[in-house]
Amino acid sequence: MSAPLTGLKVLEIAGLAPAPFAGKILADFGADVVRIDRWTSVMNLDVLAQNKRSIALNLKSPAGIEALIRLCEKADVIIEPFRPGVMERLGLGPDVLLKRNPRLIYARMTGFGQEGHYAKMAGHDINYLSISGILNTLGRHDEKPAFPINLLADFAGGGLMCALGVLLALQERARSNKGQVVDAAMIDGVSYIGSFVYNMHKTGALFQTPRGTGQLDGGAPFYDTYKTKDGLYMAVGAIESEFYKVLLQGLGLDAEKDKLPEQMDTNSWPKMKELFTKTFSTKTQAEWVKIFDQTDACVTPVLDYYEMPTPAPAPKLQRTPAIKQTKEQEMFLEVGGQSKAILEEAGFSEEEIRDLVAKNAVTGVGLEKTSL
Repeated sequence: MSAPLTGLKVLEIAGLAPAPFAGKILADFGADVVRIDRWTSVMNLDVLAQNKRSIALNLKSPAGIEALIRLCEKADVIIEPFRPGVMERLGLGPDVLLKRNPRLIYARMTGFGQEGHYAKMAGHDINYLSISGILNTLGRHDEKPAFPINLLADFAGGGLMCALGVLLALQERARSNKGQVVDAAMIDGVSYIGSFVYNMHKTGALFQTPRGTGQLDGGAPFYDTYKTKDGLYMAVGAIESEFYKVLLQGLGLDAEKDKLPEQMDTNSWPKMKELFTKTFSTKTQAEWVKIFDQTDACVTPVLDYYEMPTPAPAPKLQRTPAIKQTKEQEMFLEVGGQSKAILEEAGFSEEEIRDLVAKNAVTGVGLEKTSL
């Protein structure tokens, strides 16, 4: 059985976080992803390079630029992670590459997009979250907004949405036989992911209260985390009334006997939080896991990095699964480790490869000047 993207040829210009994640998704599901590394690099700290190969090109050299254009002629997709205008200045803009390969999917991964007030500014996940409005929804009441490391904008709004855009463009190409540009801006992606929050706020159904005081953002006692006797934590998500009842049972609380307020009595939420905090502190995490395991209380342990399972490609496909990951796989991809093979596959002759090396346009394992 082959993976679903087997046969797809992807070029990924080396970057950090979102673009490599987009490439990783495609590689995990079978695409032949070649990372275009800087020819002077001895190491790339990209930890998302599993199932990829590397060629090291000098994109400041006319010969290196032309070599990449020739690679694009045989490719289905190119992913680039630069600020607006960089690829055009290199002579590698969409107009150039799509002219040489009209079927090419040209995916652009930026923070603020190709146009607009912030387009040419530097930024990171926290900045894209702030401008999208999502950051202001995250955090405790009367505290500053809290950012979820760099998961939301970089990986969800960025890399994942970029990969989706590539797949959509490939689906359309199957009908039109034409490539196109995929503009994957992290600010757009994270805003789109926040559609539920935006729409619920507009309708007044949720998120009308100040940050940290609502049902899902830390205000409700039934949707929060609690410290256990051994200093670990349990996560509680008992929103529905039937789940809330099971939660109370597991905590050893009786709504009638203990004269507890109604679940949705928001005025009582701070008091109920105090009660839940006190109760959870009486047992260890392992003890609470035993109590709530296989129940509908929506209570689970908060695991740390060392306990979490090794990430695997998702979703799972029944007939054409992703490439199986192994713990032995190299985390880091050797820069230029497959330069020669990649050039040969693209139709470069031995003489042409020798010429590229002589012009300092390409480097890599087995491509030292004296060895050719």
